[in-house]
Amino acid sequence: MTASPLTETPNRCVIVMDKDLSGGILANAIAVIALTAGQRHPALVGEPLVDACGFAHPGLIPTGIPMLRAPQAELARLRQEALANECDVVAFPVEGQQTKNYAEFQDMVAQIPTPGIKYTGLALIGQRKTVSKIVKKLDLLS
Repeated sequence: MTASPLTETPNRCVIVMDKDLSGGILANAIAVIALTAGQRHPALVGEPLVDACGFAHPGLIPTGIPMLRAPQAELARLRQEALANECDVVAFPVEGQQTKNYAEFQDMVAQIPTPGIKYTGLALIGQRKTVSKIVKKLDLLS
């Protein structure tokens, strides 16, 4: 079972991370989440950036990506609220940082019922107003 596709082209992406993560573990989780969000929603990526020499650099997200934090226990609730409000969610289970073997990661997650999954972080992708309402009480990641 996978999330249903969005009914409208998304115009907002916010990443919410476990507030207790730091350093390389935090950076890795953000990179994994952002790469997957970009693959799932290429419409969020802007046109190429062309420099004064005419060299085209890959486009970036023109709206920015707010980086927020929440207690790990809150991430599952945020995921559910986002899905209930027709957002797409890219969630990174903690097991992803317990192995370097993707098949093993898949096997680990397959043993956990959805309500029992703990996350390092998530990307919420959807309409600006909807996403903003879901994350309005969260602090910026520092």
